[in-house]
Amino acid sequence: SGPIELKDLRGKIVLIDFWTYCCINCIHVLPDLKYLEEKYPNELVVIGCHSAKFDNEKETANIRDAILRYEIKHPVINDANMRIWRRIGVRSWPSLLVIDAEGQACLLLSGEGHRDTLDTVVGALVKYHRATGTLDESPMRFDLERNDVKPTALRFPGKVLADAENDRLFISDSNHNRIVITRLDGELLDVIGSGEIGKANGSYSDASFDHPQGMALVGQTLFVADTENHLIRTVDLEQKTVATLAGTGKQARWGNRGGALKTSAISSPWDLLHADGVLYIAMAGPHQIWSHQLGSNSIEVFSGSGREDVLNGPHAAAALAQPSGLASDGQYLYVCDSEGSSIRQLDLDPDGKTETIVGPSEMPRGQTLFAFGDVDAVGDEARFQHPLGIAAVDGKLYVADSYNHKLREVDVKTRKVTTWLGDGEPGDQLQPTARLSEPAGLAVANGQLFIADTNNHRILVADLKTKAVKPLEIPNLSAPKVVDSASDDADTPVEKVPEQTVAANRSVTLKFDLNLPEGYKVNKAFPARVKITAKSDQKVIVSDQLQKRQPLDIEEGELSYVLPLTGQDGSTTIELSVNYGYCRGGESGLCKLHSVRWTVPLTVAKGAKENNIKLAMPIPQTAPIDDANPFEIK
Repeated sequence: SGPIELKDLRGKIVLIDFWTYCCINCIHVLPDLKYLEEKYPNELVVIGCHSAKFDNEKETANIRDAILRYEIKHPVINDANMRIWRRIGVRSWPSLLVIDAEGQACLLLSGEGHRDTLDTVVGALVKYHRATGTLDESPMRFDLERNDVKPTALRFPGKVLADAENDRLFISDSNHNRIVITRLDGELLDVIGSGEIGKANGSYSDASFDHPQGMALVGQTLFVADTENHLIRTVDLEQKTVATLAGTGKQARWGNRGGALKTSAISSPWDLLHADGVLYIAMAGPHQIWSHQLGSNSIEVFSGSGREDVLNGPHAAAALAQPSGLASDGQYLYVCDSEGSSIRQLDLDPDGKTETIVGPSEMPRGQTLFAFGDVDAVGDEARFQHPLGIAAVDGKLYVADSYNHKLREVDVKTRKVTTWLGDGEPGDQLQPTARLSEPAGLAVANGQLFIADTNNHRILVADLKTKAVKPLEIPNLSAPKVVDSASDDADTPVEKVPEQTVAANRSVTLKFDLNLPEGYKVNKAFPARVKITAKSDQKVIVSDQLQKRQPLDIEEGELSYVLPLTGQDGSTTIELSVNYGYCRGGESGLCKLHSVRWTVPLTVAKGAKENNIKLAMPIPQTAPIDDANPFEIK
């Protein structure tokens, strides 16, 4: 809701995460940050410092979408010009800086896989600063982008798979953690997954996924890249059940070459493709293509040494850079090498070669990863920007050039690249020029190209001959109903209040007197809310007011809410739960969170005169403000 100054963070352990949202290694760090945030909710503050690699990633609106897509629950700085990156001396993504409660920068780590180290260091700092009295353990809350998000039927759809023979379209509704099945005209057939994040197997309604991406269909078995679970799942479309094919549910570390299906860990499978009895996996995490011979009990590396680069040669020696999309024309496997901004061509023969059909390759070490752009040209002169989706049809490749917000066409024989749809500007208009926003998945059926227009939360259908574009309407599809545990206040102590008697009118005004520490004010940008729960049968409160978070009116020193009554006499016991944010000066972007719960015996009676219930908030605990001794990185 506003700028955060370092002095606002005095008394907290601070962890700054230097990241860029294209980077799979940065994505792998997010679960570690979530673990630490949940383990140290009142001691640790995580701040994301987004220092972009791609030009598209420098735009605040695109970072906002990435924050929502990856469900980040801490503030993020747009360090577009890498000022903070250079000041700290960061050299690679991701990097993690730990600052203690007195402003001392005490640890800088690079790469992923540091959860245990960070846990040990943060735990030691908490113990030390608690003992010295320099730790601020007051609860806090940020006014985040996610608080203003409205539900949509699809949420950041990642990939699409068309089944023309059976008139079906499969959509990985990634941020709803489910697979949606429709007819090619959009008629809803089924939904696979409860919407909860998890890895449960079973019926469609009981099964759960974690941000699934690519899919492959073999007969009546749908294979799903369950990306953030690091699993390959199978769906029996006849029995309507979900099972696990490969992976352990834990991310593989660097150097794993495969093994038995259920005991070999894998890392961020992003897309799948079936050809001649082999399931190919774009394994984004280790920068490789893996394969599984259907019916066997093994999974293994097919192409890629594990080095992140764009190098050609025999499969075992070649290098890929975060492969994220797969297609085949029956002769070759085509790969969107997203971090290398290239399209690769792989022999299906295990002893064959991995080559680059368009885009940069074979440049001096590291340079290929930064040779991106938006250039229609031939072969290695063409430039893409983080392509994610690809489809092959009639000698052409259609590429979802995600960060250019375009679809590109590649002629396989001539290696000529042209813009097919979009003008490079993000948007959702379809006329006069169609615009997309980071499209990520493509599929072809019956002369139509199906497009996962990811950041616009929709599927588009384009005619391959006329390029006419329309949205795929999916009647009766709605967002899953998932409980948000962030709103749970069950751990807040309950304070008992003497019986309150009010008049049997049409409303009663609840007034909450604030007792804030000196120098702090209510942050009016933060939603102050009350939830009213009846602890017994009641007929005095209008029923639709119960069990819902209701907004409070904020005035200087007081919160209030007008509670509708039925006008009938009677008694009940209610519980009032109030949450609000307060900040230094009332304008800071960092809100300390105060939660209070009361149990109130309530009697509504004709003849009673009182029409208000007044309650006083206990004073929240917070660190004192000392502007003469500002908190800063030393």
